[in-house]
Amino acid sequence: MSGIDIKNVSIEVFPKKSFDKIRYRDIGLLGHVNNAIFSTFFETGRAELFNDTNNPLTEEKCSFVIANMNKTFLSEMHWPGIADIGTGVKKIGNSSLVLFQAIYQDGVLSATAESVLVQISEITRKPVSITDETRKKLEQYMIYF
Repeated sequence: MSGIDIKNVSIEVFPKKSFDKIRYRDIGLLGHVNNAIFSTFFETGRAELFNDTNNPLTEEKCSFVIANMNKTFLSEMHWPGIADIGTGVKKIGNSSLVLFQAIYQDGVLSATAESVLVQISEITRKPVSITDETRKKLEQYMIYF
């Protein structure tokens, strides 16, 4: 991350911002949001990035699938509330990309995730190269740390 302390980065630096409602059912026995729910919040950010019908970010009949995801939990989240989700593209490869995401509650960073996604054909299920046109669209969402 180029020496940047992510704990001091606000959601405002992310090119794509989303949110999700924290539900009562999201809390566990210890009274805070269960760690499994964070995956759902990260999914909301990814879904809103890739499923914008006005700006599709995949080739026709293709989808991005997760090849790897690393999450770091930094602080508890509690109900009731809102999970603010920041999403940015960190790197674009031939058929893959790296996303960096962060979840905040009331401005406090709760978790981060770095994910490798691969674009695959929905028909052959094999990787498909990212075209120059799609690469330009993805570059709009680059995050630089």
